[in-house]
Amino acid sequence: MLDKQVSNKASNIDALAAHTKASADPLRLNILRILGEGSFGVLELCQLFEIKQSSMSHHLKILANAGLVTTRREGNSIFYRRSLLNATAASLNPAWFDLTEILFRTLDKLGVSETITERLQELYQERAKNSQEFFTKHAAEFHEKQDLIASHEQYGETLEDLVATLNLQQVNTALEIGPGEGALLPELSKRFQQVIGLDVSEAMLKKASLKVAEQNLENIELLHGDCRLAVDHNVQADLVTCNMVLHHVPAPKEIFNYSAELLKPGGCLLITDLCAHDQAWARESCGDLWLGFAPEDLTSWAKEAQLTEEQTQFLALRNGFQIQFRTFRRAVS
Repeated sequence: MLDKQVSNKASNIDALAAHTKASADPLRLNILRILGEGSFGVLELCQLFEIKQSSMSHHLKILANAGLVTTRREGNSIFYRRSLLNATAASLNPAWFDLTEILFRTLDKLGVSETITERLQELYQERAKNSQEFFTKHAAEFHEKQDLIASHEQYGETLEDLVATLNLQQVNTALEIGPGEGALLPELSKRFQQVIGLDVSEAMLKKASLKVAEQNLENIELLHGDCRLAVDHNVQADLVTCNMVLHHVPAPKEIFNYSAELLKPGGCLLITDLCAHDQAWARESCGDLWLGFAPEDLTSWAKEAQLTEEQTQFLALRNGFQIQFRTFRRAVS
């Protein structure tokens, strides 16, 4: 028994040594810092740091063996991300969980070089361009494409019921990021004095404007742009909603950061999106950048944005997809 205890302690020390050694390298620390922004493929990381693929793969393998990064498959591509720091991780790696948490928190406080920042924005723009081109090309058959996964008719009633039960201090302004054809806009128009629809796709904004005109929704304003535009316009919303849009966004984590800035104290962020799935055809057929999200992803991004998790609901669809409805709250003070 004593020999087994000694062996376990030695094993823990060896693992901890590998963990600390993995992070004791400037390049790997920079990689971990960037992975705090989201998920990236090997070639994307090579582009950001201008190093060969073989060298990047070597560093990622060291970080993965140390438990500092994990992977997820998006179709035929493998994306790397920082390991989630949650209760499960704490129970699996209690010996160095606190150390990892401190490391990640410290890295997040450090700035990224101007060069890397510029390359990162170029990468996001490239992702966004691919998404926008898809919607420009397929705007006419958007509803048909949406039906392949989840049409609004399949989950809209659940979503509208959730909007109706939100405990909001005020109902002055609602901001919808990516309203698409505008299916949710009439419900928001009934419940809020002012509704802003924000979309990067001009083609989809035109379809939403038809919905607004048809139903004479006079309290709705549609803007062409991303969340930075709403920040520049000093929008302060009681509700920010992102309905089946997150899987089209180049950097999903940014939605949470921007929402925290756009919400009034006590305001609510409502996310409706797909749970993680393995149906890779959705990338080509529906323009999806991401194959859904694990619920803990959204929880982690909200926590980092200092938003408190509230309601969580799931809806399973007959075609094998599952939708998650999540609400997060900005603190009152």
